[in-house]
Amino acid sequence: MNKRCPVVRTARFSLFLVILFLAPFLKGQDAATPWRLAEAEQVLLQNSGDLLPLKKLDTLRPAALTLWMGDHPLFESVLTLYQHTAVLQPDEEDIEETARRIQAAGYNLLIAGVNAEAVKDAIWKPGAVMEKLFTALNPKMKVVLVIFGKGELWRVLNIRAYADAVIYVPEMSETRQSVAAQAVYGATALHARLKEDLSGQFPSGAGFDAPGGLRLGYGPPELVGLNGLSLRDSLRRIVNEGIRSGAYPGAELLVARNGKVVFREAFGYYTYDSTRPVTLDDLYDFASVTKVTSALPAVMKLYGEDRFNLDAPFRQYVPYFKHSNKKDLTFREMLAHNARLRAYIPYWVGALRSSARYPWKKGWAANPVNNGNYRSRTFAADSSDRYNIRITDDIWEYADYKKKIYKAIRKSPLNEKPGYLYSGLLFLVIPDMIEEMEGVPFDRYVADQFYKPLGAYTLGFNPARRFPVSRMAPTEIDTSFRHLLVQGYVHDEAAAMLGGVSGNAGLFGNADDLAKLVQMYMNEGAYGGEQLIAAKALREFTRCQYCDEGNHRGLGFDKPLPVFDPARSYSAKDASPASFGHSGFTGTYIWGDPESGILIVFLSNRVYPSRDRRGLYQHDIRQRLHQSIYDARMDK
Repeated sequence: MNKRCPVVRTARFSLFLVILFLAPFLKGQDAATPWRLAEAEQVLLQNSGDLLPLKKLDTLRPAALTLWMGDHPLFESVLTLYQHTAVLQPDEEDIEETARRIQAAGYNLLIAGVNAEAVKDAIWKPGAVMEKLFTALNPKMKVVLVIFGKGELWRVLNIRAYADAVIYVPEMSETRQSVAAQAVYGATALHARLKEDLSGQFPSGAGFDAPGGLRLGYGPPELVGLNGLSLRDSLRRIVNEGIRSGAYPGAELLVARNGKVVFREAFGYYTYDSTRPVTLDDLYDFASVTKVTSALPAVMKLYGEDRFNLDAPFRQYVPYFKHSNKKDLTFREMLAHNARLRAYIPYWVGALRSSARYPWKKGWAANPVNNGNYRSRTFAADSSDRYNIRITDDIWEYADYKKKIYKAIRKSPLNEKPGYLYSGLLFLVIPDMIEEMEGVPFDRYVADQFYKPLGAYTLGFNPARRFPVSRMAPTEIDTSFRHLLVQGYVHDEAAAMLGGVSGNAGLFGNADDLAKLVQMYMNEGAYGGEQLIAAKALREFTRCQYCDEGNHRGLGFDKPLPVFDPARSYSAKDASPASFGHSGFTGTYIWGDPESGILIVFLSNRVYPSRDRRGLYQHDIRQRLHQSIYDARMDK
């Protein structure tokens, strides 16, 4: 054990660890065998109060501790994929101080991994160290103990007295570390029984059952019927083709099937100068994927609770529009983009003085606020009580400017022709509607109801309030509105003018956490043993609403075209009619297919350095990536 203070270190599941994680399994169909053996051999020996699999993640503040397992073991890295987890470094010389600091930090759960085999030559000292640690912690916090190997530790330590849950893993391979961590969170089931005595505490035949498949798991493609070699080769080739062609400087890609993540890699760099490589910890601006990952789950939840009528007129839930031309539009029509709403309103342009609406006009300079280009009561160069909505460090919006945005939406004309036209206007209004109905700010509501229970701690608005900007992929070098490189702030101008919190755009996060939300949708609202959204809501929102009118959309969600057209589609040719997803202007894409079990998350900053970059579309990157997964099926 390292003789260092018990400070928290960050466990990063880097590309190196991904390769390490998959390296033994690149030799064809036999790649799945070690995983199946690992799942079949681990034994749940104690489970007080049915602690495992862990539930109600929003109530847990976990810390992970590994003893005699080497530096940065895979076990702790996989744990951190399920929720924000502090990874601790204990001090062997002052273990009571380690326990005191753990308690002072407010953690209420300790997940400890121990290599019993590594300590057999010095068993009394490690045994004493563990006894001191667990005695100091008990009963102040719940303890999950995962012990790898047999070793004398089982006989010299009163394990039952110190741990609420105990998992025995016969060996400490990379595969077994990953599978054990997944079992803690219910991604992998526990059904085995001991084949021989471990100690008087745990005789032959001991063991309990715990369910699996409750959360996303991790494993090789062969485990879910995909050809790993074909899948990896095609995905990497297509993503790297996009980087070489200048479609985007970098990207994250995640692929899952049947609840197992089988591919997750980071590619390229933040920018084309190749100075900052993308990592799997990085956060991306989701752009319009925000619609189906913030506003839509909120509405679905209310619908599933019979508190929201899709066919009610707009004015019923948003009285501000009761005297507008939109008062009788139904939410079903608007969510399906079938309500004749205008696509978008360039709000920031409306804030400009008439003399400054064109960049080449005299007086336009690097800081438009300081040069008087905006109307009064719009923007200021510094914050104050009246200008308190932060756009950038040097641009602060007038506190009541949202009223002008709402007024612009209310006064906007309806399109003359009926039928499908993609519009973001409704999604700008939904957050205030949810806040009025639920009595809490929209960003807090979606975090409390969805992101925290999912363990998706990177998902959220205004990410710079929680994470360093250096973890966020930059989007556009904005030469029209903000006059800077947009990084850590939402790219979409309307969302920026709403304080970064909007149902239209503004959500940030990484691929892992976004995949949890999509998998919950594919599970008809269930995840981690909880029903976060009623199944009937997912069934209604993901079905095509106006197919007979030539509109292939669901409610909020996009759907495959009735007849595949490579020139118009960004979903796979083989995606089933039951599948659904969405794309985002910044170069993002999600899609889930309940029939095939296939899930894809693709994140990029294709708008860097300019939104004029069209390579993502010209090379059909998203559609080709998606189809590659279907092509890799061994069961087709």
